[in-house]
Amino acid sequence: MATIAADQLALPRLYHWERTAAHRVTLTQPMGGAEVKDYTWAQVGEQVRRMAAFLKAKGAAEGWPADAKVAILSKNCAWWLMSDLAIWMAGYVSVPLYPTLAAGTIAQILAHSEARFVFIGKLDGWEGMKPGVPAALPGASYALSPDDAKQAYEGWDAICARTEPLKGEPLRGADELCTLIYTSGTTGNPKGVMHSFGGFGWAVEEGMKRFHMTAADRMLSYLPLAHVAERALVEHGWLLTGCQLFFAESLDTFTADLQRARPTVFFSVPRLWVKFQQGVQAKMPPAKLNRLLRLPLIGGLVRRKIMKTLGLDQCRLAVGGAAPMPVALLEWYETLGLRVNEGYGMTENLALSHMTEPGKRQFGTVGPAYPGVQTRIDPASGELQMRSPALMLGYYKEPALTADALTADGWLRTGDKASQDADGCVRITGRVKDLFKTSKGKYVAPAPIEDKLGMNPAIEACCVAGANMGQPLGIAMLSPQGLQRATSDAAGLQAELAQHLDAVNARLDPHEQLATLVLIKTPWTVDNGFITPTFKVKRNRIEEAYGAKFDAWAVRRAKVQFGD
Repeated sequence: MATIAADQLALPRLYHWERTAAHRVTLTQPMGGAEVKDYTWAQVGEQVRRMAAFLKAKGAAEGWPADAKVAILSKNCAWWLMSDLAIWMAGYVSVPLYPTLAAGTIAQILAHSEARFVFIGKLDGWEGMKPGVPAALPGASYALSPDDAKQAYEGWDAICARTEPLKGEPLRGADELCTLIYTSGTTGNPKGVMHSFGGFGWAVEEGMKRFHMTAADRMLSYLPLAHVAERALVEHGWLLTGCQLFFAESLDTFTADLQRARPTVFFSVPRLWVKFQQGVQAKMPPAKLNRLLRLPLIGGLVRRKIMKTLGLDQCRLAVGGAAPMPVALLEWYETLGLRVNEGYGMTENLALSHMTEPGKRQFGTVGPAYPGVQTRIDPASGELQMRSPALMLGYYKEPALTADALTADGWLRTGDKASQDADGCVRITGRVKDLFKTSKGKYVAPAPIEDKLGMNPAIEACCVAGANMGQPLGIAMLSPQGLQRATSDAAGLQAELAQHLDAVNARLDPHEQLATLVLIKTPWTVDNGFITPTFKVKRNRIEEAYGAKFDAWAVRRAKVQFGD
């Protein structure tokens, strides 16, 4: 693929596909039931141009500043991407919001960003979110928006029908502000990370040197587009390569959505890779599956059947990210014939830092740095630091926080402890700030222990805590399979997890070994604040909710106990 100038990725690629692939289907949107709507590049271009003309006229009439912010509050859908492109074409800055945020967080982001307009799209919990959107803030709705949002805001189709398309090929400069990506954050309020068009252009082109995507590829867009990884890989990968994007309709239809798309490139967070594994194990016990996979002919048939059932039989590039992937999980997928590459990055660097190299077995690491990315490990703290042309411009309206995030010579402080091997592969060993000290004066890094705990199918998510205690403890949210067993065979579940805990502790240093494993039946969700929209457990929320019980749990001296 020819080199793309840093400021020539987003809008110029849309214009390129309008000219060269006008009638090729590029977006496939489920509309409910069996109905599916396809969009060609010509149709995408026309709708974007009409909405851009509307926004440009509205901004001129209402005196919006040149860098006016326009928000998108929606689950992934075709209109999400067209809204983003229309905002850029009109000359403005997009502000995506996670479609699972609480009303208070929505209000905070809309106020902090000074949003002048908002697209209210496909949402499951609009009633709870609505109080966070100021009544005076103008907006537009999509075809799949909640009914009362359609009543409150003019529809996308109606606006396009009465608006002439914007002419010409407006461009944005490499240094111009492209978007504010508000970090989901495991602590504190979200911060608005500022990124430029040039940063995105550089990141995606460099990333594709390791991803090697083409127009023939297919992707399923289902992780929030408000998240940096989905934005960089899916949205900008789509624009760069012209590939076909499919959208998921809902959690209930996810398997069917995957099978419709049969993606050749698939990205998921570790928690979902684990859920796929647990789904397979619920239908076929691990011991039986392992026996079948060892049989020469039958093993191949079993592998193909499992991958086809998952909808991943055409997948040639699988990637995990947002949190560490346990080595045992990577090995499990390898037995099925699927090598899952592990990516590493942050909102602050457009998710472009490290990735394992396709075709190489670099388990337990996040691979070497991407081309053009510089890395170093701080000798004092062991923190991984990096810099590249994809680094953020800073945090919006937060110069002090920006200064804290960057060293004096311009390196990003990742907050992750790491080591590097002779091949340049980086191993993330924990969080600098997540380390805690027991009453014995020994430091504990919780992340590696959590990876080991989470490999039992009865556990969906877990957290290791215990600052200032004699020994740390594990707190585990039960999976659906674990919840079922907690009702039908609680004693058996506790005995099995006690053995699991023993096996985990046997691999830990004495000061790291868990005094007890506490089982939680109440789900940890985005809505109740226990996890981020990308399924990372919020440690501060765990300690806030359960901290008062830590000592009592430890005193009981039970290997495994129920905490609620």
